[in-house]
Amino acid sequence: MNTLQNNFGSCAVFKAMRDGARSFFNRRVLGGAMALMLCHAALALEINQANEAELDSLKGMGPSLSAKVLNARAQSPFKDWPDLMQRVSGIRQNKAQQFSAQGLVVNGEAFRAMPRPPASKPR
Repeated sequence: MNTLQNNFGSCAVFKAMRDGARSFFNRRVLGGAMALMLCHAALALEINQANEAELDSLKGMGPSLSAKVLNARAQSPFKDWPDLMQRVSGIRQNKAQQFSAQGLVVNGEAFRAMPRPPASKPR
């Protein structure tokens, strides 16, 4: 049995198949990696273009919060995450992080947590 396996392994046809499969696999892996890198951009939901149904589809964004977002956006588009958080009550750092993890972006940017100021020590 070992002789038969060794003969198949050394056969030029099987070597070519192995090399072809390896090349095919490498293309698939590299192509998949590129697709994953571009996937985030394709799944992003831009808050300045999202409609009510798209906003409501976000976990944690109910009808009242999406109405607040749409009303604030009607005044002017959001410049960045701090602008959104300042103008829409109900969206603070935790909500912003939650929405960003689901693909929400402001002007193409995902939320980045802002450093909290150090707590003052009592004297």
